[in-house]
Amino acid sequence: MHSPANVTQLLLDWRNGDEQALAQLTPLIYRELHSLAERSLRSERGGHTLQATALVNEAYLRLLSQSEVPWSSRSHFLAIAARSMRRILIEHARRRNAAKRGGGAVKVSLEKVAELSSPERDEELVALDEALAVLETIDPQQSQIVELRYFGGLTIEQTAEALAISPATVKRHWSVARAWLYRWMSEASNDS
Repeated sequence: MHSPANVTQLLLDWRNGDEQALAQLTPLIYRELHSLAERSLRSERGGHTLQATALVNEAYLRLLSQSEVPWSSRSHFLAIAARSMRRILIEHARRRNAAKRGGGAVKVSLEKVAELSSPERDEELVALDEALAVLETIDPQQSQIVELRYFGGLTIEQTAEALAISPATVKRHWSVARAWLYRWMSEASNDS
């Protein structure tokens, strides 16, 4: 594994227009992005139609279009990758929910639908995204911590590094944010 400093330098070189840096960077970060994608998909419903490789490829394409981002470190890059993967998963869930409500889908018997997968997980993911948007208006740092830990699968230490805060602060905010999200999601499910 290459050091985070090497990855950071390659990110900076790429941002400054060095295409060779991107060529060197790609194999280094692809494995990490794939690990992030696998962790993100582990929390998804069984039989998810989006595979880790497809999630990585889509996120990678989006990250390539962000070459002007002032990357500060490998962790910063992974934080942006986690956010990108979250958006991809949310878009995927919303498309599935739209298709579930008609969206030109072919009629299938209820037995076949039950065999494929349950859309409740997609609805939960969309609800979590909405709750995170509210949390972001209340406490942006807590929202970022949830995004990095839940969608990015980053450890407490990696999250602290990405946000340039102490691990103790991450632990404290992670605990408060989870409690807030649990309460929000519980109230939202009771309202429906």
